[in-house]
Amino acid sequence: VQLQASGGGLVQPGGSLRLSCTASGNDLSINGAGWYRQAPGRQRELVATETRNGITNYGDGLKGRFTISRDNGQNTVYLQMNNLQPEDTAVYYCQASIFIGRSPYPRDYWGQGTLVTVSS
Repeated sequence: VQLQASGGGLVQPGGSLRLSCTASGNDLSINGAGWYRQAPGRQRELVATETRNGITNYGDGLKGRFTISRDNGQNTVYLQMNNLQPEDTAVYYCQASIFIGRSPYPRDYWGQGTLVTVSS
């Protein structure tokens, strides 16, 4: 199983980006999933999580600007980021708890990270 994150890049303040994270492999389905970020010199922090049933949770001050969503059929999780500010600059990581085959126990995986830079 691999998690592939994409969609990062350079954006001006006030702009938007949508990150994607796709799980690839055979006979799998995503349970819970989330996005985290790590800015230079700082610890990794929560951005947003979503359970399989659609219950969401956001990091402090991010709800309203950031929206997590998913496409279970495509095994993909998205993060829509609006009104981006320079303090949002960070490497964004996706994480997913994944059922594989018939195992009742999901396993945790992390994507490789995608860089978001907000600058004029």
